[in-house]
Amino acid sequence: MKKFVTRLLILISVIIAVLYITDTDYLLKAVRTIYAKGYTTAFLEDYKEFDNVVIDNGVPQPWPTHKDYNSVAETRTLVDYHESTGTVAYVIIKNDSIWFENYYDGFDENSKTNSFSMAKSYVSGLLGKAINDGYITSLDQPVGEFFPEFSEGLAAQMTVGDLSSMASGTNWIEKYYSPLSITTRAYFDDNLEKVILGLKVVNEPGQSYKYSSGDTQLLAMVIEKATGKKLYDYLTESFWIPLGSENPTLWQVDSESHDLVKAYCCIASNAKDFARFGKLYKDHGKWNGKQVLDSTFIAKSLTPRFAESPQYGYGWWLQKRGDKSFFMMRGHLGQYVIVEPTDNVIIVRLGHQKSPDADTQIFSDDISIYIEEAYKMLSHATETQP
Repeated sequence: MKKFVTRLLILISVIIAVLYITDTDYLLKAVRTIYAKGYTTAFLEDYKEFDNVVIDNGVPQPWPTHKDYNSVAETRTLVDYHESTGTVAYVIIKNDSIWFENYYDGFDENSKTNSFSMAKSYVSGLLGKAINDGYITSLDQPVGEFFPEFSEGLAAQMTVGDLSSMASGTNWIEKYYSPLSITTRAYFDDNLEKVILGLKVVNEPGQSYKYSSGDTQLLAMVIEKATGKKLYDYLTESFWIPLGSENPTLWQVDSESHDLVKAYCCIASNAKDFARFGKLYKDHGKWNGKQVLDSTFIAKSLTPRFAESPQYGYGWWLQKRGDKSFFMMRGHLGQYVIVEPTDNVIIVRLGHQKSPDADTQIFSDDISIYIEEAYKMLSHATETQP
């Protein structure tokens, strides 16, 4: 037994040494925080395993309660789907009032969960704020003016607008379940800036859409350099406090020493505070009569940049369904803030899983279910009114 333990310790030491030599030591953190807990990818409450900064709220502005609050029960389809996919929050906001809300699996209205890629919409909004504040000239300002690593060759053509619209042309490949992917490295590496500055521009920027978390991360680094402010501070002063968030939130950073937010993901908040950003865009950047974000920037953000990729604008997903036009924040495992401005409806779903077809089509079946069943509930309320 003593020999076995000794050999095991030697083997572990060799493996650790190899990981450091091959610059894959981030896998040690991946094993400790995710894989050893039985997960194959990031999970809803994994923010507890990482370094975070606190984003304080100001004076809370609670959502009004609709006169028909929770007067209609969830459809059978919703009840079954919530159970099968591990929904933890489902909220319908009608005419800027909480029309329906329910929480599951021990979560409540104040429980924090990982936003995952819904954070990308906030970062794009902070780009608009930085332009409005005069820190960045326009969507056409070259990234190379902030980071000389991207000032030569094809990279010199890359703009901040290309980053927001996922058109950077970099060699980033989005993979969530491979431990050796750059997406996984970015999630666990304690020096995220080094990872991002190692990207190469391999295709002409600004020509086509390709989903890339690296684009959002680089955009965040540009915003920090342009403003001279940490992104979490800029979010606090630009949106979290002005929009009257009811709870402070957390934003993951790569490490305490480097203190760079994982900008493409990882804001830990709740359904009703996430919904505020959807309302801001629905109302063309106004909040309580004050113009918080430029309406022209919002209109551009909610318009497809490329005709062949109508599903994406600048930091927001876009979908037409019949005569309705939805824009949405979306995140890994099925985190959604879905907005239909004409009907003045916001639907929020947070949970542990999305539908199995998520990798086979742009808008997975779960999105259709959350929208269609919400409208059935709203329709039923209308039909039963005297």
